[in-house]
Amino acid sequence: MALRCTQYFLATRERDDRKSIELAWIERVVQAPQHRHLQEDGRRRLWAPVPEAEGRWLRVVLLEDGETVHNAFFDRSFRP
Repeated sequence: MALRCTQYFLATRERDDRKSIELAWIERVVQAPQHRHLQEDGRRRLWAPVPEAEGRWLRVVLLEDGETVHNAFFDRSFRP
């Protein structure tokens, strides 16, 4: 899978709290989310646990096209 992403996503990946998030994990969430939410602006929030990261839930935000990654982070407040 070729991951399409925004410039914002590329910039936030440089943050210390995001550097450990592997692209493979992001792709896995996009391909098989366990929870989904459609925002009013058309963006999609996707969540899935990452076993390699102690089971923490990774949230991936896609643009309206459903393919372009805009954000990805471990969501500490998410409860399925």
